[in-house]
Parts: sequence; C-alpha cells; structure tokens
Amino acid sequence: MTAQLLIYETVIPLSAARHRGCAVEMARNYGFSSKTNSVPLMAVEFPAAASEYAIVFAGTKDNVMPAVILGVRDSENLFLSQDSKWDAKYVPAFLRRYPFVFSTSSDGERFVLCIDEAYSGFNRDGHGQKLFDDDSKPTQYVQNILTFLQEYQTQFNRTQAFCRKVRELDLLEPMQAQVELASGEKLSLAGFMAVNREKLKALPGEKLAELAKTDELELLYLHLQSMRNFQALPSRLAVVKGTAPPAVGPDGTAEAEAGDRLNGARASA
Repeated sequence: MTAQLLIYETVIPLSAARHRGCAVEMARNYGFSSKTNSVPLMAVEFPAAASEYAIVFAGTKDNVMPAVILGVRDSENLFLSQDSKWDAKYVPAFLRRYPFVFSTSSDGERFVLCIDEAYSGFNRDGHGQKLFDDDSKPTQYVQNILTFLQEYQTQFNRTQAFCRKVRELDLLEPMQAQVELASGEKLSLAGFMAVNREKLKALPGEKLAELAKTDELELLYLHLQSMRNFQALPSRLAVVKGTAPPAVGPDGTAEAEAGDRLNGARASA
C-alpha cells in the first residue's frame, strides 16, 4: 500500500475470476478512517466542505493537493461518532469512494478498478451489493462505482491544475496550528500550507481577474475562510476525551512556521 492510499490496506484489481459471488455491504460505517487525521479534497468540494472543515494545502513544493484536517494528533479522526458514523454534514469524496479505488495499469495507459478486500463490508456470502451477475458481468452497482471514480479522476486532474496555478503565483506558505488544552497541554499541528492573504491581495489586477473568471479566486477565499474551523477541533477533542474545551492560538486559526509533509499532519505535544 502506498502512502497516498491512506485508508486502504489490501487493494486488489476487481475481476470476475476472483470476485464472482462477492458483494459489498455498505453500512455507512466510517471506522476505516479512524487512523487518519487528514484526507485529500477536490477543488469542486470546497463550497460544501468549507463550512465544516479546515481546508489546507499539503504535500511538497512541487506536488501540492488540498486536504481537510480531521484531527489534531497523528492517527486521530475527530469526525467519527462513537458508533463510527460520520459526524458532519458533508463527507469528502475520498472517503465516499471507499472501498473502491483506481490504480494505474502496468503500461500506465489506463485505470484499473480495484477494491480493498480488507473492508469490513466486503464478503463472499452475497450480502449487500453484488459485484458480478450470474454471467460474470459487472453489475449496475459496479457500473455506478465506475462512473463515480471516473468523475473523481476528472476532478483530481482539475484540482492538480488549480494547485499548479496557486504554486506558480507563489501564494502558499508553511503553517502551524497551535492548540492548548485546559490542562495546560499544548499540541502543535504542522505539515501543511495555506494561502498568504497579503500575497493574494497584492497580485496584479489581470491575475486576479483571471482567477475570478475561472472561479478559482472564490476557491482561495473559501480556503481562507475555512481556516476558522480550526477553532472547532479543540471542542471535538474535548468531547472525545471528556475534558473541558481547550483554547486555541490568539488568532483562532494558525501561525506561520515551517512544517513537515502532511500524510496526515504531524502533531506533537
């Protein structure tokens, strides 16, 4: 499993030879995401996600993608309820596509539909949505999954183009979020980047007009607005840990400081 797959464990290409008679029982259980404190986000998802999540940019200088912060510590997802239901109105598409994912063929020219056989809802007893019919052809359920993943890949490519433009405009800077608990314990969440508001405002008029025309300016301001949602993470942490609500940094969001790559974000006490 590559680091980019995050929540996937045993990814196998979907085939009639191996999966005829298999099914997927979707129970709206997101326990598979309990050990990740961030997941990728497509640009098209910004309007739906910005009201609930802190949207950041993660990766390296040459390979940046948006992500939503789910927890303050490593291997911590604060958006899961005690019964592993999703505790937010919007669920990122990265999670909704699970247990399916595309991999690249050996020749690099096509995508191959795969399934994570480690998913708790995957079974060989026919419970839930069957993957192949009696003629060994993909069911309508699988066809719908393919359509969803094809659209996801299209949005992934568009998001990459958006991030390249943000990089070329030199708008990103490393950031660090500071969280202080009522007990006095201090946590530092690093490894992500955010748009520098002053650099954005200082762009030449023609660049701003270009960003506005493509709706990318709106995306950048949705990202900046979403940073306020760092304030809600300590409250979620308090509920999970059963402690009094902690405080955050003086600006309620984050402070500029160099960080490491977010694979989820690194947290330290």
